[in-house]
Amino acid sequence: MFDTHCHLNFKRFKKNVDEVISRALKAGITHIVIPGTDVKQSQKAVEVAQKHDQFYAAVGIHPHHAFELMTNDQLQMTSELDEIEKLISHPKVVAIGEVGMDKHVYENTKYSEYAVDERFIETQRELFRRHIELAIKHNKSLILHNREATDELVSILNNSWDAKLEHQTVLHCCEADERLLAIAKDHNMFIGVDGDVTFDVSKQEFIKKVPIDMLVLETDSPFILPEPLLSQKKYPNEPAHLTYIAQSVAHIKGLTVEEVTRITTENGKRLFQIE
Repeated sequence: MFDTHCHLNFKRFKKNVDEVISRALKAGITHIVIPGTDVKQSQKAVEVAQKHDQFYAAVGIHPHHAFELMTNDQLQMTSELDEIEKLISHPKVVAIGEVGMDKHVYENTKYSEYAVDERFIETQRELFRRHIELAIKHNKSLILHNREATDELVSILNNSWDAKLEHQTVLHCCEADERLLAIAKDHNMFIGVDGDVTFDVSKQEFIKKVPIDMLVLETDSPFILPEPLLSQKKYPNEPAHLTYIAQSVAHIKGLTVEEVTRITTENGKRLFQIE
């Protein structure tokens, strides 16, 4: 199986990353992509990926961290993106991500004056557009983050799209929004399905409508713990739990787990241009 989105670079796994990886391998996870969320975590993603065969990294700045760039001048955004661009040439880097738009109001954030206002959203837009340019320039795949910002995301994609991004872009943890499915079909994108498919009825109904050849599996570890582990409060999520997502998708699609595993792994390899 291919966990196409797993934050093994996060502090939550600092003390036990080797154990987590061992459990993943025993569970049948053969490929993992580790996305960055800022320069430091992008560097860490490359560091973890280069230690393991068939583990890969994505580099980029999460839209939430556009807040830090908003409070400074334009030179800082350019400087941060220059650091991201330096990482792109590493052979383990297969994508730009996770990047995109986010209008969710986070209660837990390191930014003391955090507010989702127009200035913040405009900074996100600029940061997103420049990440898309990097993906096109370097022929890298694109991992899209969208949270409560579909209008902005769709507008930027429509205005910045390039044919190079077809079959190389994924809507990570895709919200159950028909507009997102429509743009994914129009632009030949993949849709990432996470642990919420095991308990969220709206997500289950949404995934019914997504062709299996557009789906990739992802845990978003350490987040989005699937059932029955969620009810049991067995935190944190980790890549070994991808099996629960595969089982849920198989049930929804009327396929065997083996079919879902094979097809979504092939999809993940195509998405990230992996042999």
